[in-house]
Order: sequence, then C-alpha cells, then structure tokens
Amino acid sequence: MSEDKRLAAEAAVAEVRDGMVVGLGTGSTAYWAIEAIGARVAAGERITAVATSEASAAQARALGIPLLDMGEVDRLDLTIDGADEIDARLFAIKGAGGAMTREKIVAAASDRMVVIADGSKRVDAIGVAAPVPVEVLWFARAFIARRLAALGATVEQRRGPGREAYLTDSGNPVLDASFATIDDPRALGAVLDALPGVVGHGLFLDEVAAAYVAHGGEVVRLDRHAG
Repeated sequence: MSEDKRLAAEAAVAEVRDGMVVGLGTGSTAYWAIEAIGARVAAGERITAVATSEASAAQARALGIPLLDMGEVDRLDLTIDGADEIDARLFAIKGAGGAMTREKIVAAASDRMVVIADGSKRVDAIGVAAPVPVEVLWFARAFIARRLAALGATVEQRRGPGREAYLTDSGNPVLDASFATIDDPRALGAVLDALPGVVGHGLFLDEVAAAYVAHGGEVVRLDRHAG
C-alpha cells in the first residue's frame, strides 16, 4: 500500500513546474508528495510551498523546501493532497489528519487541486466508511454534536492517543460524524456550512480537479472535466 501511495504522489508531482507555489497536503500519502518535491528542490528547481499542517511544514523544512506563510499568500498554482475517500464524481472526504480546514483554504486559493490516493480510498460514493470530520469551536461542540445526530450521524469527539481531547493545529476539537449513507453530499455540506460554530468540515465537493489513484502498482488518473 505504501508503494501505491508513493506512485500516486510521484504521478501528481509531475504536474509541478519550476517556479510554482504549491500547497502541501497532510497525511501518509501527502508525505510522499512532499518527499518528491523536496528532491526536485534539492536538484535546483525553484519551488515554494504552503503547508497545511505543522507536521507537513516540519517535513518540508527538513527537505529544504522554502515555505510561505499562508496568511500572506492570496494565490497558489497547485495543491497536492490525500483523501480518506474519493468517488468517480471527485467528491472526497478528508480530515483524518485533522487539517481539513487549512487544506480547504489552501485548495480554494489554488488554481488547481489534485488528490493522491491508493486504491483502498476509491469508493462508489463517499460516506461508505470514512466519517465526516467537523472542526468546531470548543464553545459549540455539544450543540453541533446534537445537530449532527439529528441528521442521522453517529458522532464521536476525536481523542488523542491518551484519550485526551484531540485538537487541530488551530486549537479546535473535531467531531467525527459517521453516516450510514450520504445521499446528497451537497445538501449535507450546505447544512454544515450554515451551522454556527462549525469552523470547517471534510467534505470536498468542488475543490478536486483530478485524482491520481494507484492500485497494484498501476496509477489511474480521474479528471473532473472528463466526467
């Protein structure tokens, strides 16, 4: 599986051009994209980046990739990131690594976002197994958990390895909402966007332009414009 992640990442990094500003995703597949970009920077290419998490930033710094502060960046050329699930519509669920809000900001600022994944992440319709992560204000967590349950979700507040409350890099808790099915992802996304106290969520419905999915050593590209 790790080999498929590496292959998908390297296929996506082939889209990176000298001089680009690139968004670096978060997670075990994005790790390989950052490694590949680091190798190109070491070879002399002028690539700068914005990291979507402290973990990705630390990896990028170790590889010598010049990093920009997203607070001072209004546009990126390309973002490369992983997904927890992705379907043929290029609807995706992201956020197992807790960076979905920053990832969505970086994706929205990018001319193009591509997702990389191994074959286990490809599904007929999102919501099959992966929960929808919802980053919330601490003040609103019980209220939002009740609203999510009313929508039919089984809701768990994410915990750290010692069962302490998990907090994102922005200092917010995450509610993982598991649905039996997500019949209308756009309607669910609209409800989440409208809930006061929701900082961000892991439904990526319009951001992904293409996906590179590797299975058994073979990489397949899915393109939104190809239908």
